[in-house]
Amino acid sequence: MAKSEKELELESIQKKSWRRQVLDYIVIAAASFLYAVAVALFLDPNSLAPGGVTGIAIIMNRLTGLETGTWIMLINIPILLLGIWKFGLRFIVSTLYCTALISLFTNLLAPLGAVTEDPFLASLAGSALTAFAMGCIFKAGSTSGGTDIIVKVIRLRMPHLRTGVIFLLTDVCIVAASAIVFHDIEKAIYAGLTVFLISKILDLVLYGQDEAKLIYVISDRAGAIAGRLLEDLDVGVTYIHGEGGYSGESKEVILCAMKKRLAPKVEDIVREEDPAAFMIITSATEVYGEGYKSYFAEKL
Repeated sequence: MAKSEKELELESIQKKSWRRQVLDYIVIAAASFLYAVAVALFLDPNSLAPGGVTGIAIIMNRLTGLETGTWIMLINIPILLLGIWKFGLRFIVSTLYCTALISLFTNLLAPLGAVTEDPFLASLAGSALTAFAMGCIFKAGSTSGGTDIIVKVIRLRMPHLRTGVIFLLTDVCIVAASAIVFHDIEKAIYAGLTVFLISKILDLVLYGQDEAKLIYVISDRAGAIAGRLLEDLDVGVTYIHGEGGYSGESKEVILCAMKKRLAPKVEDIVREEDPAAFMIITSATEVYGEGYKSYFAEKL
């Protein structure tokens, strides 16, 4: 019996999804290796603790002697369990894979020692490699675990807190702790520089020079997609009522503007809820209103 056009289309989407998942896991593996290179050959041997779980692992390595890569895994285990409890197993699988590879590669590369002992050069190279690796991991639909999950959990309880503020406070505490443990304020300053560079380079890798993203989504599951955008990402959503030019059917078009770092997560939500959705992502160089610029303040 011949398959219908709809069945063939569904098979094509599933096949593409399977191939995409395999490619994503290959990208995650390669990016995890680059991340480990940054940690094992540049940051760790120069006592630069750049915030997050990696920074804590480097500090714990100095206090206990246990390998940094092993600490990355040990610290992430309770965080991953928390993530499974709050967000489900599907959310965690690729993150667990990524974390395990980073831990393994970091331990394997550590005996090679520092590529450079100049803390400034180590900070530059380490932050560039880390940011590029994280960008690839995020684009492949995963995370490196750690504070990403903690921040997401905190925002579930306290949605009024901004994600960037929570990350900043966490990183400042870790960098300050490194100054105490290493008894070297200069290394802590370089670690702070590394945190800043990673943030800036990561934005560049993921989103280029754009200030924000404007997204339109046309889908038969507009309600489900909008609900997840509101709940998971806390971004504002507006419905535009449209009509199909060919079918004449009424359509709900989702319109939302957001910080550029959230765009890949929106893509994931749309792909999960409706793989056949029509989505347009464009750049927004200036956005005025709640959560963005104040129109009047900018003009004063």
